[in-house]
Amino acid sequence: MTEASAEVPPPGRIRHDVRPRRTLGFALAFGGALLFAVNGSVSKITLQAGVDSLSLVLLRSAGAAVCLLVLVLVTDRTRLRLHKAELPLLLVYGLVGIAMVQWLYFVAIARLPIGVALLLEFTGPVLVALWARFVQKQQLGRSLWLALALALCGLALVAEIWDGLSFDAVGVLAGFGAAISLATYYIAGKHALVKRDTVSLAFWAFLVSAAFWSLAKPWWTVPWDSLSGAVELPGALDQTTVTGWGLIAWVVLLGTVAPFLMVITALRHLAATEAGVAGMVEPVLAGAVAWVWLDETLTVIQVTGSLVVIAGIAVAQRATASTT
Repeated sequence: MTEASAEVPPPGRIRHDVRPRRTLGFALAFGGALLFAVNGSVSKITLQAGVDSLSLVLLRSAGAAVCLLVLVLVTDRTRLRLHKAELPLLLVYGLVGIAMVQWLYFVAIARLPIGVALLLEFTGPVLVALWARFVQKQQLGRSLWLALALALCGLALVAEIWDGLSFDAVGVLAGFGAAISLATYYIAGKHALVKRDTVSLAFWAFLVSAAFWSLAKPWWTVPWDSLSGAVELPGALDQTTVTGWGLIAWVVLLGTVAPFLMVITALRHLAATEAGVAGMVEPVLAGAVAWVWLDETLTVIQVTGSLVVIAGIAVAQRATASTT
């Protein structure tokens, strides 16, 4: 029996005797946010190379599903078994928590300043906290509310929402829709882990997402020619050339599979609220990556906002509240 299969005694089930380690959970959440942040710049380059947003989401979901399927098959294929009782939650997790959050974000940034769109999407952790408090009747510690407030204020500074702010009803609705999808990602993922291991959960979620986007964006409409051409990387890597397929490989492996597994695993050690707060560092890291790699500048206000976000995450890390 392999080490991976030993972690999952019954098919599709997980061990409940593993003691959560919050420091490890925050480290995994932070690592996942960092990979997502790097993927933001990689995805931007891929889009500029001629791959449209829906094709990118489709390839990302389908590629992740294939990689995760292979990982399950070489470890313990019995983890692929499904129980009827799991289907509604897996469908919600795959459609709302995985598929829709990407599309709604694209709609939001098309109609709003990107900083405003990011700020709207990352109100998702606040929705997680409200769900835990008023739906699940959880008592949240004051330090967790303070962490949320600090992180939101910091994101507002990073986004510089007062610069070029404009109101677009569809864009705002899409931004809040992305926030709801992000909240669903944390809440549904946390509950799905009660009966399913990390890898098989991610596989089924991305399979649902890929099936949905295959209907919305048929495979024969994908610009395959754009993937075979050479792409010159900008900024600090301006003397490096890769193919479109190389960019897609990065988006799938290091921009999707690895960070999603890290975040889902973090949910074994953290409350959904805490994982959500930790995830709010992603826009900060994305700005830092773009600054280092793509030569995008950061103002003093944005740097200050980044420090405020980090302070909020530090407060959350020290919080003793335990929520689901």
